[in-house]
Amino acid sequence: MFSKLIQRRTLGVLYCNLKAPLSSVTTAATEKPMEEALTSEYVFEREAKYGAHNYHPLPVALERGKGVYVWDVEGRKYFDFLSAYSAVNQGHCHPKIINALKCQAEKLTLTSRAFYSDVLGEYEEYITKLFNYNKVLPMNTGVESGETACKLARKWAYTVKGIPKYKAKIICAAGNFWGRTMSAISSSTDPSSYEGFGPFMPGFQIIPYNDLPALERAVQDPNVAAFMVEPIQGEAGVIVPDEGYLTGVRRLCTAHNVLFIADEVQTGLARTGKMLAVDHENVHPDMVMLGKALSGGVYPVSAVLCDDEVMLTIKPGEHGSTYGGNPVACRVAIASLEVIEEEKLAENATKMGELLRAELMKTPSNIVTDVRGKGLLNAIAIKQSKDFDAWKVCLRLRDNGLLAKPTHGDIIRLAPPLTIKEDEIRECIDIIHKTLLSF
Repeated sequence: MFSKLIQRRTLGVLYCNLKAPLSSVTTAATEKPMEEALTSEYVFEREAKYGAHNYHPLPVALERGKGVYVWDVEGRKYFDFLSAYSAVNQGHCHPKIINALKCQAEKLTLTSRAFYSDVLGEYEEYITKLFNYNKVLPMNTGVESGETACKLARKWAYTVKGIPKYKAKIICAAGNFWGRTMSAISSSTDPSSYEGFGPFMPGFQIIPYNDLPALERAVQDPNVAAFMVEPIQGEAGVIVPDEGYLTGVRRLCTAHNVLFIADEVQTGLARTGKMLAVDHENVHPDMVMLGKALSGGVYPVSAVLCDDEVMLTIKPGEHGSTYGGNPVACRVAIASLEVIEEEKLAENATKMGELLRAELMKTPSNIVTDVRGKGLLNAIAIKQSKDFDAWKVCLRLRDNGLLAKPTHGDIIRLAPPLTIKEDEIRECIDIIHKTLLSF
């Protein structure tokens, strides 16, 4: 079947103008009209043939998005309940963010950090004042913010804390996920992330999540530089720690001169009902990692925020990125942050999240064994059987017009864009109930 499919002409350029009649679009190579519409099956099979098999996507071929909705290549409409793992907090293709992207892209896209640009300082001033830190180090992807935080912690450990050279340790919590670089998998407890990729980076120590006594024991070691932790563990299945955990982390880190690094790449930027998830306990980490929604899902942007004592330990040439802090990224990030504030997305996440969890609690316990979350970062645990599991539920949710994805086998994450309205969330609740009860 695929041998016939690959004879079709590539239609990528066709969809830049969605309203153009199919018969009127031509390719540069043939200058002949296209004859066949793109199908989901063709998209699946082309990726399988030419792409690496490092993901297992839900079988849906998306073509466009707007707000809380996405459409596949056949025109079917879905609610997006994953939000690109919380990168699309502001909704798909938010007009203000897209306009910032377009305007800057037509003016200046990249200088590298070999030169100054007129936008970087504006962005740095805006974001540091917003989050109350002295400095920001801009990068591109969420995992780069994690790498940056680790490098800063180690440099601070040697130049400020006085840890012997190359003896610094960074503590991470079991179940953490901050990417798949060698450093990230070296601190992972998930075999699917690390198995087959050793030898691993030294200097990471793992302790249980949500366990203050374990942290207290670990920070007795004078060579501990930092504790890096997600305020709510996302990839692990939306694991919400006990109230007071983050306050305890701050207390122990302060007492033992250990940096508290908050990984807010998934939990930050209004997702949990506060600008940062640590704000629920009014704690101020030494470093904050941001990514994903910092770009509104439009362009890779990440950042590490901290004060001068830590940030200024890194000198010129010791860390950076050609694209980090580029003009387009800066304009997009400013617009993305402004949208969160102007549209009161944190407040909406709180209200809609409470409604969603309250309604999901009504699902029979022989189907859903747990409902958990904060704001619009939520998950349900599915009681699995031979004929019933989270993957099958997600396939049927797709058939009913809602896209979600399993994690760790029995968990389904439910995290729509923060722009979702009450009538939309109620429609989604009906879809979820209908789907679960159909089993």
